[in-house]
Formats: sequence, C-alpha cells, structure tokens
Amino acid sequence: MTPEDFLRRAIELAAEARRNGNPPFGSLLVGPDGDVLAEAQNSTITDGNISFHPELKLAVWAAQSLGAETAAGTTMYTSCEPCGMCGGALARSGLGRVVFALSGEQLDGLKPSGGFPAVPQEGPALYDEARVPVEGYYT
Repeated sequence: MTPEDFLRRAIELAAEARRNGNPPFGSLLVGPDGDVLAEAQNSTITDGNISFHPELKLAVWAAQSLGAETAAGTTMYTSCEPCGMCGGALARSGLGRVVFALSGEQLDGLKPSGGFPAVPQEGPALYDEARVPVEGYYT
C-alpha cells in the first residue's frame, strides 16, 4: 500500500467514528515492514473520555506492545494533525513518524467557531519546593 492508501484508510476510520457518534478522527499504525499493526478511531463521546483520541490510543498501545526498535520504525497515518495532547504522547511513545491528511489550521477553518479557547495558566511558583521530588529523577 502507498502512503496515500494509508491516509485514505485513516479518513475511512474518521468517517466510521462520526457514524458511531464521535468526532471524525481516525488513525492507523504501520510497522517497519508496511503491515498495519493497529487502527483506532475517536471514541470520546461513546466512551465518555476526553482523552480517547485515536492518536493517543495508538501511542499508548505502541508503548505497551512494541519494543523500542520496532516502535521507532513505525509510521502513524492519521486523518488530522495531532492535537497538543496527542503530540505530547507521541513524543514520549518512541514512534518513528506521523503523516496526517488535514492540518490543525485546516480543521479549525472547518469549524464554525474555530479551535478551543486557551485555558489561562500561571507559574512557575514555589520552585524550591517543587524541585525536590524532581531532582535526580532524570539522571
């Protein structure tokens, strides 16, 4: 199969997610040899969990099921550019790369109100206290 074929499958999974009552997003993970290892679709509504994006599901599956060398040789094909949450999980998963069909900017252009509003954040604060459980962990 070609990269375009894998992207078309991700788009099919997105359409299935929508038919199932969920946001229209789908992804698949292709191994180093070109075989489809796993597929997922968004199930945030039907499972009642805001984190059940297909990219996050596959990143978790890969981290639990694949060795580091195999994971590094994979490609995730996804119907839309991963959001920030999924991007963070992908960075930690060890997957090789991600190929997406629709950019986040293009997605926002298809929504009547654009993207999600940012949640205000404050910090840093209490550095001397907060560093104690972290110091030495990453060495």
